[in-house]
Amino acid sequence: MQRTKNDYWGYFFILPSVLILIACYVIPIIMDFYYSFTDYNIVQPSTFAGLKNYSYLIKDPFIRAAVRNTFVYTIIVVPTQTILALVLANLLAKLCRNRWGNFVRSSLFIPVISSMILVGSIWRIFLRTDGGFINNVLRVIGISNINWLGDKDLALISICIVAIWKSVGYFLVIYYAGIMDIPSSLYEAAKVDGATPVQQFFNITLPMLKPITYLVVTLGTIWSFQVFDLVYTMTGGGPGFATNTLVLNIYTSAFKEYRMGYASAISILLLIMILCVSVIQKATFDRKTGGVK
Repeated sequence: MQRTKNDYWGYFFILPSVLILIACYVIPIIMDFYYSFTDYNIVQPSTFAGLKNYSYLIKDPFIRAAVRNTFVYTIIVVPTQTILALVLANLLAKLCRNRWGNFVRSSLFIPVISSMILVGSIWRIFLRTDGGFINNVLRVIGISNINWLGDKDLALISICIVAIWKSVGYFLVIYYAGIMDIPSSLYEAAKVDGATPVQQFFNITLPMLKPITYLVVTLGTIWSFQVFDLVYTMTGGGPGFATNTLVLNIYTSAFKEYRMGYASAISILLLIMILCVSVIQKATFDRKTGGVK
């Protein structure tokens, strides 16, 4: 196929975006991969260390705990926020297309635009064992104080609940826009055939939203693997290492212990995990839908 003059103009216009992409993503990944094979502490020049960092990474029990916590966090947060956002968006689109519906959507979106550090700090106060807002409310109905952030079995779940509360509004807006784009003629035809609202949801709404669901699940998974701010502000990785995550380990290794090479190796591990999960998600959606359109 012969290229036209307009084709070259097209390449010229996307060139700045490509250069920014290379500068912000490709080069840092290459540098990270290089430093993962070195001993580097910022102060002294890096020295080649071979596979030393990766060998230590495999044996490090804290990394195994961080990988487990990151997976548990993702498994709890992603399905819950996806289902909640879908159900709430469907209810608002079908039952509340008025000023109250707009008010509810806006209210649910406020946490999304709030700083993660601010959200974590406020919820840490709310979840305090003595004098925290949540425990004060529970005490009114006869439930004694719960150590939300100090109990090893509850700390990660508490962070998951806050993360879902913060992000569900974002995905709700995406689902709401997708539902509003579904032709109303499909629902009218279904009503004529006697379909109930539940049947309409499972046979029309859900299939039509498959591309959006793929986007929501993929974004939610990537963000969950990168969780840091909430954990850092609410528990700092504790109690013990019950809420320690991979990104928190990267931060600790790089900026508290000055082990840049080891932090780079953890970053490469995180990158590989995200790539593997993304490929599995894409293959799963393609198998179930015949390819996300």
